[in-house]
Amino acid sequence: MIICRTKQQLRHALREERTKQPSITTGFVPTMGYLHEGHASLIRQSVRDNDITVLSIFVNPLQFGPNEDFDRYPRDEQRDLLLAENNGADIVFMPTVEEMYPIKPLTRLTVDVVTDRLCGASRPGHFDGVGVVVSKLFHLVQPQRAYFGMKDAQQVAVIQRMTDDLDMPVEIVPCPIVREPDGLALSSRNVYLSAEERLQALVLSKALSEAKELGEREGLTVEGLITQLSSMIRKSPLADIDYIELLAYPDLTPLPGEEAVKEVQGTLLLALAVRFGKTRLIDNRILSFVEVESHV
Repeated sequence: MIICRTKQQLRHALREERTKQPSITTGFVPTMGYLHEGHASLIRQSVRDNDITVLSIFVNPLQFGPNEDFDRYPRDEQRDLLLAENNGADIVFMPTVEEMYPIKPLTRLTVDVVTDRLCGASRPGHFDGVGVVVSKLFHLVQPQRAYFGMKDAQQVAVIQRMTDDLDMPVEIVPCPIVREPDGLALSSRNVYLSAEERLQALVLSKALSEAKELGEREGLTVEGLITQLSSMIRKSPLADIDYIELLAYPDLTPLPGEEAVKEVQGTLLLALAVRFGKTRLIDNRILSFVEVESHV
């Protein structure tokens, strides 16, 4: 496994591989490190799909707000490198902030509409920072495919729209959420949770798992479903709800609150963000009640 800490080293390593085999396919897994099984599953999928897999580890300051956890975001280089190698990564790109941004970037990459709600609303500027760093990484790696976990379904939608709008020659591959045996979605931020906070955080996956059955009930509206889920989550004393929303996916447009859930056509995203103590967790579930009729 090749470790690159500069853009020049990365370009050189990729050029060597592509010179040896011009038709080589490259898969790319961008991460902020502190890797876990969710990241490992992305690496393994890329290894299955491509000739070489590039993993990036970079905690991107542009996507953190002034009062967020950039400085205390968990980092463990040796642990990350071991996981990367054990799961088949060929190249790991680990730049410093100064390497990625040698001068303060004045460019922002904004994707409208799909960033208006969920984390885009509660973390202003977050997805502008995501757009800049992902665009830079795509230019550096030039992958055929890039792999993203669906735990951040809004991020997947934003990046897909960015690549479509800008004709970037990259296939975005969404991958399933990976969970602990008790249902908690894997996240690098789980390390922040106290034992009691982690126990109470299980209410998130429990609420999401009941959403499909609740939505099938006759007459239950979109607003009613959100109210029931909110009530369920608030039974955990430490839960502080940021948002619970049911939206059309992947365009993330809101649904009429009075519409019966079981009558909504197409793919839906039930997404939530909840704080336990100082730790903000996100989770979601893709739902479908009525398929859109095909007229082909």
